Amino acid sequence: QVQLVESGGGLVQPGGSLRLSCAASENIFSFYRLGWYRQAPGKQRELVADITRGGRTNYVDSVKGRFTISRDSAKNTMDLQMSRLQPEDTAVYYCYADQITRAYWGQGTQVTVSS
Repeated sequence: QVQLVESGGGLVQPGGSLRLSCAASENIFSFYRLGWYRQAPGKQRELVADITRGGRTNYVDSVKGRFTISRDSAKNTMDLQMSRLQPEDTAVYYCYADQITRAYWGQGTQVTVSS
């Protein structure tokens, strides 16, 4: 059973930055695909960004140029650097890891962008 634990959420003012981390119980580079999803109140969960085992990244249009997904071998984490945050980025952010035969989710971390 793979364990995923997110950290780094919080309250930030519009225009600010946050860095989310997802710590995995297995080698972060072993997963077929890793991603960050978010769910705002009353909305469906949506993909924010993902990264393949080979390092190819993909972003939803609304975060392109503001968010960067990466993996850290030393910490065994997947990270999401978020810049120029806007109120519409407010949501619970979930870490996702895909081993093809099975997928795993973290418990979520709240990100609130408000003045």
